[in-house]
Amino acid sequence: MIHVTVEGQPREYERGVLLQEIAEEFQPQFEYDILLAVVNGKLQELHKKAKDETEIRFMTAEEKPGMSAYSRSAILVMLKAFYEVVGADRVQKISVDFSVGDGLFLEAAGDFERNQDLVDRVKAKMFQYVSEDIPIMKRSVHTDEAVELFLKHHMFEKAKLFRYRRASRVNVYSIGDFEDYYYGYMVPSTGYLRCFDLRLYNDGMILMLPNSANPAAIAESGIPEKLFAVLREAEEWGHKLEVSTVGALNDQISAGKMNELILVQEALMEKKIGDVAEMIASRPEAKIVMIAGPSSSGKTTFSHRLSVQLKAKGLKPHPIAVDNYFVNREDSPRDEKGNYNYEALECLDVALFNRNMTDLLAGKTVELPYYNFVTGVREYRGEYLTLGPEDILVIEGIHCLNEQLSYSLPKKNKFKIYISALTQLNIDEHNRIPTTDGRLIRRIVRDARTRGSSAQATIRMWPSVRRGEEENIFPYQEDADVMFNSALVYELSVLKYYAEPLLFGVPRDSAEYLEAKRLLKFLDYFLGVSCEDIPKNSIVREFIGGSCFKV
Repeated sequence: MIHVTVEGQPREYERGVLLQEIAEEFQPQFEYDILLAVVNGKLQELHKKAKDETEIRFMTAEEKPGMSAYSRSAILVMLKAFYEVVGADRVQKISVDFSVGDGLFLEAAGDFERNQDLVDRVKAKMFQYVSEDIPIMKRSVHTDEAVELFLKHHMFEKAKLFRYRRASRVNVYSIGDFEDYYYGYMVPSTGYLRCFDLRLYNDGMILMLPNSANPAAIAESGIPEKLFAVLREAEEWGHKLEVSTVGALNDQISAGKMNELILVQEALMEKKIGDVAEMIASRPEAKIVMIAGPSSSGKTTFSHRLSVQLKAKGLKPHPIAVDNYFVNREDSPRDEKGNYNYEALECLDVALFNRNMTDLLAGKTVELPYYNFVTGVREYRGEYLTLGPEDILVIEGIHCLNEQLSYSLPKKNKFKIYISALTQLNIDEHNRIPTTDGRLIRRIVRDARTRGSSAQATIRMWPSVRRGEEENIFPYQEDADVMFNSALVYELSVLKYYAEPLLFGVPRDSAEYLEAKRLLKFLDYFLGVSCEDIPKNSIVREFIGGSCFKV
């Protein structure tokens, strides 16, 4: 017999019992399916055997690792179904390009016609696999054997990735005779994947999945079209640069071509910023540029670089931080835990902001406020502003796309910009890099440099940051006049150098260690590069330091 503690309850089981068997016993206590287990603080798949004197906590898709396992497993089922329906010899390539809304955009190429009938047949085959509850198996193979397997299935980016794999062995997952590699854990069998949809979209397909808020249903919120267009453009540029995956990026680094890649990427970004400035300059009535985006999107550097481009167009930009319109700290709203909720719109003196902006548009002189974050009190320091014919306001803040912030300002006078780091890089054909991972790594590096915060502290507060984004930023992103992608294809190879020591510093017995370990495994795919060739005005400098701007 073995003695274990499951969900805080002492239990005895026969030696050799699987975590999945124990999960079945405890499943009635959970609203959603148990997908993974945390054993003595370590994430494990349910096919593992329970060991003596261990503590077990189960995880559903309500938590990020569980939802990620569900998503990866659904991709494996979709791929097996696609190859089965079309025929492996007729498939040239099928790739998971990016996430959009609650879906994953897929592209497929080969000797077949992409139409609704094909999508319907693949979806029906997927549901067949779910009803058959086929085990998702895992085996360890030599890296060379894995590369041969990938080449056989035309998974060339996977083969390229494993050229840089230090480990001699790799875990491969399979459903029946179909095998593939995935970065992260999987659910035990196809029977767990009851909620999904496959739809024809644009010139590809969308695999719709549930989210952590409701793992048992697909949210019918529609596909954000502007965001899709920006993501698609980024993906196309990755192909043009011949750097759409980590393996391709590592090829560029090992060939000594990193400096050229940096120059091209930075030139492309500067051109895009110039294009935005041209759009603003072509609208003389647009006197207020409003910039919003999620954490670590590079909003500050972007606003500085946009201001430079606006000056080149003969305009006089004036930066204004919405944070200076915070109400006094003692008047700030609190969250359910009693902490100040600085991301709520009620933290801002919205009436004062509208009064000041309306007066400026009317040609009046306004004394702008300054919020003292040390004392938590709004101050006035004699900063007066009057708008002339060439003057333009560049306003940055998380609520800038929300009409409730600028309710009294005419729409014709506002130019709204949504900025986010929407990486065009994926690990390989079937393992995508979530944009949130890139932003979290940026944030970890910046917080350590500018605030003295540990990686553990940044990881701990990240879920709260994400909730604020979901409530205050993402619902308004499609209202922007322009969406700007601040991700640079080379940046994770640079951030790796700064982030890895910080992540290794996360204590093994902490709640944040699971996430730190996952990010370390993720960064291990990248070859590191020096920052010496990165321009001083690069958005990356906002995080690693050395910027020519005050960021």
